[in-house]
Amino acid sequence: MQRLAFIALVPTLVTAALLVIMLTRYQLNSLRSMAQSTADAIATQAASISVDPIRDMQRRDIKRIAESISELPHVAHVQIRASDGEILADSRGSISRRPSDVLTVVHDVKDSDQPLQPTIGSVLVDVSMSEAIAAQRASLRNALIALALSLFIAGVIGWQAAHWISAPLRRLAGAVHQLGRGDRKVEVEVTDQSEIGELQRGFNAAASALYDVQRGMEQEIEHATVELARKNAALEAASVAKARFLAAASHDLRQPLYALTLFSSSLAVDERDPVRLDRIAHIQECVEALDHLFSELLDLSRLETGAMQIEISEFSLDHVFEEVSRNFRMIAEQHGLRLVMRATHLWVRSDRTMLARILNNLVSNALRYTRQGGVLVVARHRLDGTVRVDVWDTGSGIEPEHQARVFDEFYRVDCHGTGEHDSGPRRGLGLGLATVQRLAELLDTRVQLKSTPGRGSVFSFHLPEVPPQHPQQTEVDPATLDVTGMRVLVIDDEPAILSGIRYLLRGWGCDVAVAEDRTQALEAVESWSQPPDIVISDLRLRDNESGLEVLAALDRHFLRDGAEPFPRLLITGETRSDRLREIMAAKIPVLYKPVSPEQLREAMVTVWNAAKHEV
Repeated sequence: MQRLAFIALVPTLVTAALLVIMLTRYQLNSLRSMAQSTADAIATQAASISVDPIRDMQRRDIKRIAESISELPHVAHVQIRASDGEILADSRGSISRRPSDVLTVVHDVKDSDQPLQPTIGSVLVDVSMSEAIAAQRASLRNALIALALSLFIAGVIGWQAAHWISAPLRRLAGAVHQLGRGDRKVEVEVTDQSEIGELQRGFNAAASALYDVQRGMEQEIEHATVELARKNAALEAASVAKARFLAAASHDLRQPLYALTLFSSSLAVDERDPVRLDRIAHIQECVEALDHLFSELLDLSRLETGAMQIEISEFSLDHVFEEVSRNFRMIAEQHGLRLVMRATHLWVRSDRTMLARILNNLVSNALRYTRQGGVLVVARHRLDGTVRVDVWDTGSGIEPEHQARVFDEFYRVDCHGTGEHDSGPRRGLGLGLATVQRLAELLDTRVQLKSTPGRGSVFSFHLPEVPPQHPQQTEVDPATLDVTGMRVLVIDDEPAILSGIRYLLRGWGCDVAVAEDRTQALEAVESWSQPPDIVISDLRLRDNESGLEVLAALDRHFLRDGAEPFPRLLITGETRSDRLREIMAAKIPVLYKPVSPEQLREAMVTVWNAAKHEV
């Protein structure tokens, strides 16, 4: 409104100012012209009546003429001089003389009878312009008052005009803000039929269309959100159901597989017939393949349910490399491949079990898809304080379009012509690399892949480096230890497992007692004069009885006789995190079914040695 009012007022202001200036200048020029004419007339009259007195040098008459002329209105001074410049009369009027408001006129006096003769004198008349200037000032003051009044009237009219023009625009601006908030339907009043009215009608039509579009989009978004929430809930429910199924079924699925593992291993004990040994080898190969596939599923289940807990420690990479080498050296030799674990003095800070699992999966995957050459595992020091572990292979490589998805669950790359062993019973479900990436994320790292089709691949990850510690006691190879004569109590509610493990342990020369519950376990140890060398128990027994409760009952039994605590080992197919937390709280070594004979033998010796060193 202020801008509009100012725009309306500027023309009036400029016009009035120009008129005042022009009229004032015109009036001032008119006043000066009138004063000049008056002075000329007075001087001419004075000169005409002074001719005779000047010619006759009648000073008294000349003085009287000067005094009479000085008494005329606006005359401030009269002076009559002779031709030689002598002042004959000098008379001042009643008006004070100021140089700024006096107009001086000089007129020559000539003898009318002798016009050709020189002048006989001159008359000087000073005419005052003070009254004219005062009148001009009064006129200017009146003009300024009229200008101010006209400007005031123009301002009021301009303000009203600006208000009339801006009010609809301001209402439109407010309506635009409301439209931007989108809280309700917006409409402005059509004030007239001018351009502003046309603008108001156009705004109302646009606002109505936009409101309808907005409401339609909100309804679509609401429907899409509800549908997305429903699908997300369904996906989450499916994922939870899958994890629950794997966790719940793992125990029941592991039991027969564990028994099958024990029986297949027991068949080879004391067997000398080559034909039967070959059949047993095929059975064990199938059992190992089934164990491998099942382990992939259950490892993923344990990761999803949070059953795997991190235990950070500082250790030498060499010990982990040696363990991986023992696991796969024979497999590499069977396929004519080289497995090189380059020795290193580097130490890292990580979870040793998870790191070993990562390397086992990477080496197993590399051997599976390598036809000739081999696999190299190497560790390098980095300047950023980390150790980079690389697993190189000379296998078939991975095409670029598959490299971004090889870490996805159940994603497998079909490689043809890479050797017979790439499609054998240990091909896998496509979960090995997914499990590797999950484990790496738990260790706060990430596995990177570089691969060239036809030349091989390299998988890399980083671990925090620590200074080397004091040399620890070298791990003893369990295969070199004799478990003959070891008293072993096995507790499991599955008769097939008890039968298989009893047959296996007796083949190793152990004194074995088996039990299905607490009562049978207490009865079994009564026949021994000393506590068992080791107790191997399942976690979940019949009638919801826990293996931890049975071990506690055995502790109370032997504590009564003053015996030392016995070594213990838990073997379970449980993957539920709440049940596994009980094991971690009890700090008892645990193996997860199915357990190979080599794992069982190694765990038994490790637990027995640890208990012996504590004593």
